[in-house]
Amino acid sequence: MSILDWFSENNNKAKVAKKLDIPEDVWVKCSSCNATLYLKDLEANFKVCLECNYHFRVSSEERISQIFDKNSFKEIVVPIEPIDFLNFVDTEKYSVRLEKARTKTKKKEAVIIGEGLINGQQVNAGIMDFSFMGGSMGSVVGEKLTLIIEKAIENKNPVIIFTSSGGARMQEGIMSLMQMAKTSGALYRLGKVFVPYISVLCDPTTGGTSASFAMLGDIILAEPGALISFAGPRVIEQTIRQKLPKGFQRSEFLLEHGMLDKIVHRKDMKFTLSSIIGLLNPHPQKKS
Repeated sequence: MSILDWFSENNNKAKVAKKLDIPEDVWVKCSSCNATLYLKDLEANFKVCLECNYHFRVSSEERISQIFDKNSFKEIVVPIEPIDFLNFVDTEKYSVRLEKARTKTKKKEAVIIGEGLINGQQVNAGIMDFSFMGGSMGSVVGEKLTLIIEKAIENKNPVIIFTSSGGARMQEGIMSLMQMAKTSGALYRLGKVFVPYISVLCDPTTGGTSASFAMLGDIILAEPGALISFAGPRVIEQTIRQKLPKGFQRSEFLLEHGMLDKIVHRKDMKFTLSSIIGLLNPHPQKKS
């Protein structure tokens, strides 16, 4: 091959590569089966892989649009934000982590609370978002969840909490662990007035979240394949000195062993919640 032929061939390859230069936000690779998915098709399928049924993590806004009747969800804005009251530093300051999380996610915390309609039925809801510091539960997250539970005690509408959390927020020390008792105590008071609480476990639900309000639902649902645990598998194996079974800590394993009531595909979640609310709610509120 002459030098001219070589330049001509590589120039043609460059032109073809340029034509195939597709923006990164058009295609998504499934982290479960490695299938390449067209983003619009994935979004139309509730962010569930069309090849292997893998449930991608979704933002709180996406979950609201999937579950609640159009324009019915009204966020309850709580004028509190997390602060670095311990001056906590690991690889960087907690105050820096908070600022980075706010800038990246455009959110102030890892949970949104509010009221909305599911097929015309009024509910109170908390929707956690893993994108904000791993959905960790600090003092503000615990306060907001407690407020929405107390709201349900007043208006007698069911509570639904969608969990997606790495657990208690270590940067807030004992204050984050106290939220486990705080939210559990609020749910005890909710049960005393016979208002239903439905917990929906999404990937992941771990640590202090699973050890408190997440596993206290009157009905506990989970998305397929969700990681649900308290401690990590390596810690457990080192403690009991045994090899854990395959699929341990996934929602399918927990359902088989009586820890869940039902695994629900994301596309069926709205209908399932609506049906359960209709059966359990002793104080239905009619749409005005």
